Amino acid sequence: MDIIIYGIINSVTLALMALGFTLVYGVSRLPNFAHGALYVLTGFLAWFFINQFTVNYFLAGLGALLITGVVGALMYHLILVRVRGMAISEIIASYAIGLAILEGLRYGGLKGGTYVLRPFVDGSTSILGVPVDYQRILVVVLGALLVGMLWFFVNKTRLGLALKGMAQDERAALTLGIDSDRMAVVSMALGSVFAGLAALVLMPLGNIAVEAGYHVLIMAVAVCIVGGLGSWTGAVFAAFIIGFAQILTDVILGAHFQVVVALIAIIITLILRPSGLFGRQKELEERV
Repeated sequence: MDIIIYGIINSVTLALMALGFTLVYGVSRLPNFAHGALYVLTGFLAWFFINQFTVNYFLAGLGALLITGVVGALMYHLILVRVRGMAISEIIASYAIGLAILEGLRYGGLKGGTYVLRPFVDGSTSILGVPVDYQRILVVVLGALLVGMLWFFVNKTRLGLALKGMAQDERAALTLGIDSDRMAVVSMALGSVFAGLAALVLMPLGNIAVEAGYHVLIMAVAVCIVGGLGSWTGAVFAAFIIGFAQILTDVILGAHFQVVVALIAIIITLILRPSGLFGRQKELEERV
């Protein structure tokens, strides 16, 4: 039962890490390799507001998300729009921005152990004989809520339908008057906010550290490649595959092999099905 319960928790954790990345790529076909940096930035900003301005957790988180969303939008508007359509340049530019943010925070003194966000709820309980702390239960509940909110936004709101149309067929969306660059800015802002929401929920389980940014980026890329780049359903499905595989590896070999599982999943997917489990690219496109 502990494998099942903690497998679910780990899977929802990975889904939270990946939703923002796959949202941006699904709409604008832009691989946002600054995703992990935005994750760490949100956690640090929330800590800063709580400790320097003594505001409550909710207002600190809201302010951090607002700033992170603006940073994501400015990233596209000022830099990424100039290299859009050039895949390698997009990766290099977004990764360079993320690297600048993370190493800037490191240079400013951000180190694990010093910066900690307190859990939303203290204490623990037992589920089917397995001890689980309340914060991890909250991760599962909020993760399911965020996935549901994303589905509702994409399928039931005017802006969400515009984003969905852009993701399905950009040329057709352009003929209907949908502004591609505007949708890309919106997707970057929303993707950054989702990265920030993941940080606010997950960082109370550990420390706010620069290394978390690189870890989150690797996990997000692994989930999105296995599920199929741009597929939100695939990202959630892949999160459960990798999540349970990591828990089994933890039990058998040890926790330090969990990242190896994600990397092996990327390699196997690229060899057997380059477009991912839910990818829509054709075999010819995969091999060109």
